[in-house]
Amino acid sequence: MPNKATTGKTLRVTLVRSAIGYTKDQKATVKALGLRRLHQTVEHKDTPALRGMLNKIIHLLKIEE
Repeated sequence: MPNKATTGKTLRVTLVRSAIGYTKDQKATVKALGLRRLHQTVEHKDTPALRGMLNKIIHLLKIEE
């Protein structure tokens, strides 16, 4: 039986707007996701914690499954 952690989906997250002018906690969320520059893409496993982080800065991102 496959482990649930290994069969989870991954999400591709791309920073499409700058965090300049937004609150410190939103900037910290961008940094915590591993995004450093515009149009940089990172992949993360789909977890409830990740979904909460993405929801907080959804206006700055492009998300693909």
